[in-house]
Amino acid sequence: MLNQNSLAIAQECKDCPIRHRAVCARCETDELDHLEDIKYYRRFEAGQTVIWSGDRMDFVGSVVSGIATLTQTMEDGRTQMVGLLLPSDFVGRPGRNAAAYDVVATTDMVMCCFRKGPFEDLLVRTPHIAQRLLEMTLDELDAAREWMLVLGRKTAREKIASLLSIIARRDATLNMGGFDGPVSFDLPLTREAMADYLGLTLETVSRQVSALRKDGIIALEGKRHITVPDMSLLMEEAGDDTDGGLLV
Repeated sequence: MLNQNSLAIAQECKDCPIRHRAVCARCETDELDHLEDIKYYRRFEAGQTVIWSGDRMDFVGSVVSGIATLTQTMEDGRTQMVGLLLPSDFVGRPGRNAAAYDVVATTDMVMCCFRKGPFEDLLVRTPHIAQRLLEMTLDELDAAREWMLVLGRKTAREKIASLLSIIARRDATLNMGGFDGPVSFDLPLTREAMADYLGLTLETVSRQVSALRKDGIIALEGKRHITVPDMSLLMEEAGDDTDGGLLV
């Protein structure tokens, strides 16, 4: 169940910053009207749990702004961050009653939520939504496979660069920017969380971030605000090309 301490907000679909990337990206006006009937917005503060693993989910939805982590806990209490939810990412699975992961907001976050039962009914009647959800699911599968490569084969420097490039590319796309100029964003993860996510030590993360800064690949203001002067250089450090593909 959604945390009842979350604050309800209101927003028009036409003003939504993720309108052309979310599950509703291909919807016509009448289809958006159907979604309007079953949607509601929720705000979560940084550190607040959106859903606990195993809890019954009576909603699905999209991240409108902010970032959350997906975490899985083992029987002995050990935890592992297994993914990030960035703006336009979809939360929940139609046909699945319980949450598979803990979802925790790492920044202040807004979600556009849909009541689960009506949304599942709408999928059957609205091919545009079903097709877009399938595309997003396949993209998520591709991203998971790419992340297996990052964790299994890339060096520590490449892992850090890969994570930064993923966030930078998404930020530039959502803000209708490109890669011709500098890209700036606030890093949503602490150094400790980055270490956990990448399978590195805290010391290694700090050292590699400092090395990327020293080499001019990134500029760091405070602990979280990062500017990438040249995305192509960051992608090279990640072992990727400018489209996110593996360099060979």
